Amino acid sequence: MISHPITSGINGLPKVPGDKSISHRSIIIPSISTGVCEISNILKSEDVKHTLNAFKAMGVKVEESDDKLIVFGNGLNSLNKPKKEIYLGNSGTSARLLTGLLSSQKFDTILTGDSSLSKRPMKRISDPLSKMNAIIDTSNGTLPIKISGNKLIPNKINLKIPSAQIKSGLLLAALNTKGETNIIENKVTRDHTEIMLEAFGANIEIINNNNNNNKIIKIIGQNELVSKNIDVPNDLSSSAFLIVAALINNNSKIFLKNINNNPTRNGLLIALNKMGAKIKIFNQRLSNNENICDIEVTNSTLKGCELSPEMADLMIDEYPILAVAASFANSPSVFRGLKELRVKESDRLKLILLNLQKCGIDCRTENDDLIINPSEKYDIKSNLIQTDFDHRIAMAFAVMGTKLGPLQIKDSEAINTSFPNFKNLLNGLGGKISWKEKLLQ
Repeated sequence: MISHPITSGINGLPKVPGDKSISHRSIIIPSISTGVCEISNILKSEDVKHTLNAFKAMGVKVEESDDKLIVFGNGLNSLNKPKKEIYLGNSGTSARLLTGLLSSQKFDTILTGDSSLSKRPMKRISDPLSKMNAIIDTSNGTLPIKISGNKLIPNKINLKIPSAQIKSGLLLAALNTKGETNIIENKVTRDHTEIMLEAFGANIEIINNNNNNNKIIKIIGQNELVSKNIDVPNDLSSSAFLIVAALINNNSKIFLKNINNNPTRNGLLIALNKMGAKIKIFNQRLSNNENICDIEVTNSTLKGCELSPEMADLMIDEYPILAVAASFANSPSVFRGLKELRVKESDRLKLILLNLQKCGIDCRTENDDLIINPSEKYDIKSNLIQTDFDHRIAMAFAVMGTKLGPLQIKDSEAINTSFPNFKNLLNGLGGKISWKEKLLQ
């Protein structure tokens, strides 16, 4: 994939995909609930398809159409042993949430993934689950893993790593565990699982301690969930690429509707506001207890900013595209505490640094901090962008190419894991992305 510079701006009213995090949970939770769940606007990406196929393999009846998904759930213990290993592709969300859910079932399961997922750390979920009596055999701390279904015991678990995936895996394990499980969270993470479990009637209580900024989630298990319909909001993480494309290109204005503005994940909007971005948020409302809004974005003169490590908790996935925005600001930026970027689909911190330097951007890392010093002129060192099959790196530098290019994005098919229509949508707004086999020199 080659992204070419543009002159006419990014303009329009794009329809971005449904939220990826909520889409995963919209399959998982109705599958272990009683009743029928009709899901609208679900993201049909490779990652979500792997979650869907996993539950089909465990006997869940699903009806699919172009715009809807209907899940027929039969309760907490209705899943059946799959006939073979469950393959999850590159989906870390699927792997960690299913590890928790399947640890309390009455059958054994083996989870596998592609080469990238098989490098990602799984002991961060298997270790806290073991405190609940889960029996999980990892392969050197990574996939493949064998989950031996077991009768779990409730426990009090202090989350050492701030991660919505770990928290959600523990909550799903606790659903089928007799007694009260307490999960203590010391830093903010996405709360989509808690929101959906509450809506489906789980016996769950959330206690926020404002004095030390922690949260205790109490859940009493073996209480059957009852399905309700879900309308998945549009994904802010996917919108981020279009937002930045509009901000850095002259003569640009886009409108985004029905965007998930959950306060546990809106760090990108906070950061861009600090950078002076012309972003208007309006028509704020609740949908299925999720914060939803519409957004207007106009091209802007950006200034650099400094972000604390705490901001990473609200926007870890958005740092690749934020780094692109910071490259065209009129002053330096410092993004601190990006350790978690090293264990995503790739070592994202390494790739952000490498590819920015290829584009002639003055930048460096100091431990887990990223420092970007923009300038008025850029001397591209190499047009070939390395992605290591990471979808967010690929899309971030495709946006970079609209301003500074052309850039050849290697292994861009990885984009299908979260945003299958990215190329066509960006081109429809004024982008110039083409497919060519011959690499740029």
